Amino acid sequence: MPDTLTDWLAHLEAQHPQGAAGIELGLDRVRAVSQALGQQQSVPLITVAGTNGKGSTCAMLERILGCAGYRVGLYTSPHLLAYNERVHIDGAPCDDAALCSGFARVEAARCIAGAAGEVALTYFEFSTLAAWECFASANVDVIILEVGLGGRLDAVNIFDADCAVVTAIDLDHCDYLGDTREAIGFEKAGIFRSGKTAICSDPAPPQSLVDYAENIGVELRVIGRDFGYLRQEGQWQFWTKHGEHLGRRSGLAHPALRGAIQLQNASGVLAALDALRDRLPVAMQDIRRGLIEVELPGRFQTLPGSPAVVLDVAHNPQAAKALADNLGGLGQNYYPATWAVFGMLRDKDIAAVVRALAGRVTHWLPCTLSGPRTASAAELRDILLAQGVAGPLPLFDSPGAAFRHARENAGENDRIIAFGSFLTVAAVLREWS
Repeated sequence: MPDTLTDWLAHLEAQHPQGAAGIELGLDRVRAVSQALGQQQSVPLITVAGTNGKGSTCAMLERILGCAGYRVGLYTSPHLLAYNERVHIDGAPCDDAALCSGFARVEAARCIAGAAGEVALTYFEFSTLAAWECFASANVDVIILEVGLGGRLDAVNIFDADCAVVTAIDLDHCDYLGDTREAIGFEKAGIFRSGKTAICSDPAPPQSLVDYAENIGVELRVIGRDFGYLRQEGQWQFWTKHGEHLGRRSGLAHPALRGAIQLQNASGVLAALDALRDRLPVAMQDIRRGLIEVELPGRFQTLPGSPAVVLDVAHNPQAAKALADNLGGLGQNYYPATWAVFGMLRDKDIAAVVRALAGRVTHWLPCTLSGPRTASAAELRDILLAQGVAGPLPLFDSPGAAFRHARENAGENDRIIAFGSFLTVAAVLREWS
């Protein structure tokens, strides 16, 4: 078997013709290996799905529960700089040795699970099973799993959520999930479990999601109807309704994660914690502290120094609209110019992302990302021109090169943003550091 984490990751990529980017939805393969491993659920599990806001929701849940004294296992994807970021135990990335041990156990089970030979797993499936092994070895008190794609057929869905959370829903991964919010909502609802509580922090959930919950006997709690928030000067209030009873939690600090959407995400977090209060009681001071201390790189993250640098992994129209709103909230007139390091995957709605941000960007710097699914800088330039963006539009062979150009040419009071993909943000972070 491989010896190092680097070798293991290369082994995982070799299991699928498309490497780490390989997508092959379905639960039969991953469930067979999980059963061979003897994986069982013995602690509360929160599963988080959605188009946007999953990462922020998971980060807030992790930090609040950690402040309450629980040992938390968190599994997310993708990572920015190091694979270890995907598997957190007690708020810190899992070390190489623990990950390699988990991978070795999954590999052994994979080779004996199939009746006709070894079971082929995708990179994400292999990672999911290994993360669960790490959590079991660490004897965590609660597990949080972020869905990779969709929900119903995503690898994390072999485990039964005690509370399922669905964040904002929009069009993304349409080739796999469908090209309407109704189709995508049905896929997200697949993480619901009969007799359990589900939280939806999208104020206008697709009817397919609502119907799914009703058909399988789920208590679905929706923001704006069953819980929500009120903005107050310098703070906010969370409210929740149970029948005729209206509960309030006032004097809450704004989450440390920036952006207007974060109160929507935080409300979903508090609703989920309410649903699990009998098994995971959390005090108000833990909630306040967790919201203040939460961190999540790449989500409207501002780097220190001049010119201002803003990083955001926004890669679909809804996230791009939120990024545009947040940039406007910083004071559009305060910055003489905004330089955009812009790299995206070819299978995203690039034109809609451009339209959402066109009014916020002065200089576009299209760049080519690494990998088979990425749009070239030339393809991005053509889309920018088709959307009415005026040149010049210089082309760059990497986000790092585009970022260097921006830093060399931007004025001290200008602003640089990097967005469009995790790959874009990760490359700029490496260049900046």
